[in-house]
Amino acid sequence: MVAAVVIGIFLACQSRVNGQLGQEVHDGILAALWSFGSGLVVLATVYALSPGTRAGVRRLWRTVRSAAGVGTGTSARALRPWHCLGGVCGAYLVVTQSSTVGLVGVAVFTVAVVAGQAASSLVVDRLGLGPAGRQPVTLLRVVGAVLALCAVLLSVGHQLDTPSKAALAILPALGGVGTAWQQAVNGRVAATASGSGGAEVGQPGPTAPVIDGPHATRTQGALVAALVNFTIGTSALVIAALVDVALRGMPDAFPTNPILYIGGMFGVAFISMAAYVVRITGVLLLGLASVAGQLIGALALDALLPASGTELNPTTVLGTVLTLVAVAIAAAPARRTPALAR
Repeated sequence: MVAAVVIGIFLACQSRVNGQLGQEVHDGILAALWSFGSGLVVLATVYALSPGTRAGVRRLWRTVRSAAGVGTGTSARALRPWHCLGGVCGAYLVVTQSSTVGLVGVAVFTVAVVAGQAASSLVVDRLGLGPAGRQPVTLLRVVGAVLALCAVLLSVGHQLDTPSKAALAILPALGGVGTAWQQAVNGRVAATASGSGGAEVGQPGPTAPVIDGPHATRTQGALVAALVNFTIGTSALVIAALVDVALRGMPDAFPTNPILYIGGMFGVAFISMAAYVVRITGVLLLGLASVAGQLIGALALDALLPASGTELNPTTVLGTVLTLVAVAIAAAPARRTPALAR
């Protein structure tokens, strides 16, 4: 759970960096392409230097080929090719970061993502799309999700003051819906790459799954998941950027602040960590804990490095505390609460 909170902090930092970069170059797609492309370079370097990561990629490729009917011996737990497309959702989220954060602010962007992610996570867990298998929709999980959404609304409600902000918030809300699915399928990719498999989609899975295999192998599996995510996302963004540049041309100038170009490093960190952690927590708990991390990160950024036109508000602090309470409620042992759906 602590690692999930750290994931949220990294996401808050990435949102600030990518949002500022997109605002300065006046092109969210190019900013997103830089973020994904630079992260892909880092992960490609890891792939070249790590025999374990290369072995994980080979294991993943054999499994996907088998599931696609190219090979023989398809396992009932085999990864499907569409499980490798989580990077498309990641690319869309980064584009919305770069395009909307400068207009609506990090806080409004966060509440929109949370709204989509909280609802989608319940569905993803119920369907068993993640490596932890099917998770019961318990009363505590629903209460935790609703309380987390209310807490974030309390934090940023004073900023939802114009219809234009509300309309723009639809874009990151859709990104939040995709994020839950992305975390689930990336976790399955990581499980397959590490050789530990995962629950079959739609089949019951343990509430607290046993994660087999050595720690180093599981870490390499998470890096493979991140590599696949960034490869797919970068490919999608290259196509989008070609169309964008053809229609709008290149930016007149690029900012000289080097900090604005490290968004990809934050992305590598939270994508690989999420692929590792989701196998233990499930999608909903990972989402709620990372939301708490995003609010904590936003508080720290607003207090230490405030953006133009932002200020630390007491309701934001209260909302962060309530979000932590929501995470604690949702993380309570499922056996103490009757399931709402079986």
